[in-house]
Amino acid sequence: MGTLYVCATPIGNLEDASIRLIKVLRKVDIIACEDTRRTAKLLQRYRITTRMTSYHQHNLREKETWLINMLLSGRSIALVSDAGMPGISDPGELLVKRALAEGIKVEVVPGPSALVAALAISGMDTSRFVFEGFIPARASERQAFLKRLASEDRTIILYEAPHRLSRTLEDMEEIWGARRLAVARELTKVHEEVVRGTPAELKEHFMLNPCKGELTLVVEGYHEEQETVAKETLLREIEELMEKGIEKKEAFKMKAREYGLKKRDIYDLYLESQTQKTSGP
Repeated sequence: MGTLYVCATPIGNLEDASIRLIKVLRKVDIIACEDTRRTAKLLQRYRITTRMTSYHQHNLREKETWLINMLLSGRSIALVSDAGMPGISDPGELLVKRALAEGIKVEVVPGPSALVAALAISGMDTSRFVFEGFIPARASERQAFLKRLASEDRTIILYEAPHRLSRTLEDMEEIWGARRLAVARELTKVHEEVVRGTPAELKEHFMLNPCKGELTLVVEGYHEEQETVAKETLLREIEELMEKGIEKKEAFKMKAREYGLKKRDIYDLYLESQTQKTSGP
């Protein structure tokens, strides 16, 4: 019976490949790749000629059976994704489960990981964290997802696509308020960048500096606001802004940023005050 090697590969810089990874890729019979074109670049860099086969989200079921049969027949297989560790928001989890169920030996070849790399340089609390994978693409699902995490007090790590970042930051500002986060992109590559700030600040930054490449978001966990403001003071300041001609929605947003509050909470407070005024004593 063969061995299934679950191999982490470089997330950008090919020089991050470990000596052990190179040895394993050379000695196995087959390399199961998420995208053979991407993996070919790594193999060419280290002059590895091992046979490749595709294994991705569109052929998981049929390819898993074939791979399991190869392992049962004594072949050894290296499982790789396009970047980082297979099975972590990438294909691989089901193959590992099936291999273990068949009594096949599974070994891990650890290495680069975008989520750990981003966390390490984010400036956020690294003692306790939770990885939530990709943010849902549909607006309603994304908002429900963020609301579910609103009270999470551990550092949160997320993946997001560049073309959805602006809408995600808008929803974060609406639901989470002025919480700090770091957006890491193209880690270990030539154009590596980490931008830190509140959702409102980052939205403004990326409007002026559109981003490309894979994104990892590291968000501080929920905590009670260090600075509180009396309801009366907050309502008075909102009224003053509106008297100056600032639209109500913009006034809510300005105070949310200033005090680190959720815009929705300010809206509810304002609505309550208006109801009390109209109902009278």
